[in-house]
Amino acid sequence: MSNYDFRFERGSDGVAVLTLDRPETLNSLTFDVYGQLERLFRDLEDDDTVKVVVLTGHGRGFCSGGSVEDIIGPLLETELDGTLAFTRMTGAVVRNMLRLSKPIVAAVNGIAAGAGAVLALASDLRVLAHSAKFAFLFTKVGLTGADMGAAWLLPKVVGTGRAMELLMLGDKVTAEEALRIGLANRVVADDQVLAESLALARRLAAGPGLALAMTKKMVWNEWPMDLEAAIEQEAQAQALLLRAHDHREFYNAWMEKREPRFLGR
Repeated sequence: MSNYDFRFERGSDGVAVLTLDRPETLNSLTFDVYGQLERLFRDLEDDDTVKVVVLTGHGRGFCSGGSVEDIIGPLLETELDGTLAFTRMTGAVVRNMLRLSKPIVAAVNGIAAGAGAVLALASDLRVLAHSAKFAFLFTKVGLTGADMGAAWLLPKVVGTGRAMELLMLGDKVTAEEALRIGLANRVVADDQVLAESLALARRLAAGPGLALAMTKKMVWNEWPMDLEAAIEQEAQAQALLLRAHDHREFYNAWMEKREPRFLGR
């Protein structure tokens, strides 16, 4: 854990909890934190001890976005190539989250603003505390709402019209509204958000990992495809999984009237 500017704790159940840990700034992000997140989500692909990641924040907020003092100020004094290197790094965080074959559950315990909103958006499931709020506030600070893949992701989750409104106006979205428009999967009492997220994560970790990984990959891969290409890709993927260990284990367990023991392969 000392290698990171956040907490990353692996559990014996295959669930790892990543806790952004700058509560005095509502867990704002720094250059170092962005870089560490980029590397961690890439490296987790080969970490067999982790099957599911829960992403949350310490204290009153999930993540307030990029630090004004630590990031915005220095960037204003940087040449264009340095600025572009930074924006590419932030996008790489989201790319690595989406490419990770393991589920990510966001436990949104407070405000998720700017880049924090995109981190939650890039997670596979979002559990919100009743008091949590989203704010895609990039345009409110004079930046494009299309940041870190937000303009690609958000329309896929809530639809183009709603995404345009959220990205252009930058207004806060309450937990109840997030649930109504599909931005949240569940809304729970404030003191239950981490427990509910961990329960979901443990359920996923105990499930067929290969099937979950293929499902995540297919959902994102099929967006630019036409129907024929999507059906063919699904046919090929399902043919492979029909011959995989976990499906055979399901069949054996069914015949033997017992619970299956999935190995994720």
